[in-house]
Amino acid sequence: MAPTVTTTLNDVDIGSVASLAEKIQQQPDVAATKWNAEVKWNGGFRSEARIRDFASTKSDEPNQLGGTDTGPNPVEQVLGALGNCLAVGYAANATAAGITINDLTIEVEGDLDLHTFLGLSDGNAGFGSIAVKVRLDSDASSEALQELHDKVTKTSPVGHTLSRAVPVDIELA
Repeated sequence: MAPTVTTTLNDVDIGSVASLAEKIQQQPDVAATKWNAEVKWNGGFRSEARIRDFASTKSDEPNQLGGTDTGPNPVEQVLGALGNCLAVGYAANATAAGITINDLTIEVEGDLDLHTFLGLSDGNAGFGSIAVKVRLDSDASSEALQELHDKVTKTSPVGHTLSRAVPVDIELA
């Protein structure tokens, strides 16, 4: 009987990840990608983002901010995007390192002062700070988990986007 060959770990297709990394090493221009979303306003504070061929992602404000609370608001979606990006990073990097993840929970919290958003003062309309708590259950050593954590935090696209100034050009067409 032939030995069983594991092609996935942590529900990540190891072959696909390795194949992409190899292709990018051979053809570096393949790494330059563009992502996009189209957002349609639906009245009030309701809108929805269309991304690729997926069902639309709804957005709204909570009742206390004048919305109808039919979906997460944009700043909550930013926090979710950071948590989701980190989860991808943990899954990909743990898989590459041969680390099995038993459970992973990422809590993301941001502090936001509404004065600027509401036009009551000038200043930062965005988050003043974001805190993330990662709960990672694995049988790997604490040293291996710390190395994994360091790699994930150093390579997160959304983490990098949020932690540095990114040019944003908003044009009225």
